[in-house]
Amino acid sequence: MNKRVAILATNGFEESELTSPKAAMENKDIQVDIVSLENGTIKGWKDGNWSKEIKVDKKLTDVSANDYNALVLPGGVMNPDTLRKDDNALLFVRDFFKQGKPVAAICHAPWTLISADVVKGRKMTSYISIKDDLINAGANWVDEEVVVDSGFVTSRNPDDLPAFNKKLIEEIKEGKHDKQHA
Repeated sequence: MNKRVAILATNGFEESELTSPKAAMENKDIQVDIVSLENGTIKGWKDGNWSKEIKVDKKLTDVSANDYNALVLPGGVMNPDTLRKDDNALLFVRDFFKQGKPVAAICHAPWTLISADVVKGRKMTSYISIKDDLINAGANWVDEEVVVDSGFVTSRNPDDLPAFNKKLIEEIKEGKHDKQHA
């Protein structure tokens, strides 16, 4: 398919929400780069404890949205809470929306999208505990396993990963969308 996707994550990402979409995309011959705030490795979170380390392929300051066909944001609580405070991460996220490229976020990852100011008017879902945050930021929140809004894919939790991965890959294959608002 000759597509390249960035997974933006840092320490504290929910392990399955990074590893499952990554494997699903690589299974379809999509090149996946783990992009993070620093080089080296980032540590996941699983079942209330630190889990395995994942190698960082690219440092955030060395890439741009122009380098990729789509963006994936895994959840976890610490991961998006750290990313939403980083100006480079917010610019990176915003650029995907400005360019109309697919963006996929699961669980708590929409926290980063709220801080990037890209959820207003969008139909989306998330982990239930951040429902009010999204509504207050202007999103149209719904309780569904996967929601697609003009190339923007969201899901609630790891149980939704099969549907999330399927829709993510469909959106990557489709490519750019005209109606992404930034």
